[in-house]
Amino acid sequence: MIIMGIDPGIAIVGYAVVKKEGRQLKALDFGTITTKPDLTTPARLKKIYDGLTSLLADFQPEVLVIEKLFFNRNVTTAFTVGQARGVMLLAAEEAGVPVEEYTPLQVKQAVVGYGVAEKRQVQEMVKMLLGLSQRPQPDDAADALAVAICHAHSAQLSGQLLKKGLKL
Repeated sequence: MIIMGIDPGIAIVGYAVVKKEGRQLKALDFGTITTKPDLTTPARLKKIYDGLTSLLADFQPEVLVIEKLFFNRNVTTAFTVGQARGVMLLAAEEAGVPVEEYTPLQVKQAVVGYGVAEKRQVQEMVKMLLGLSQRPQPDDAADALAVAICHAHSAQLSGQLLKKGLKL
């Protein structure tokens, strides 16, 4: 199974492509799509859309997993990131790739086993789980890897429960 994880943003979008074979996880690619603040919002959204469309075509993931938004202060940022998420969801829909969403709490719980883990703890676990030589950078790409790992673990658990006649 090929999973594409996304850490949404308007200035920086973290992306990760993870391959799951049995219990093994392997990072195929990770990085960021960046936009400059001097561009108009529509131009920034187009750059994000085009970048994600290209990645979806190149890797043909079976699922796109995106972190749900959580903002408690800056409403303007929340609206702008919400617009960026919209073009990401559109790109996935047009590529025929199903979308799953997880909260930051769910991601941390699945990766570290602790829902309020610090960013460094998450990055260390991502490094270990993927057999990377160093903590993944930048933070946005590391977060996207964590989102993909969350889905890999959740999908595995869901499959185990379904075999026993239970639902997640």
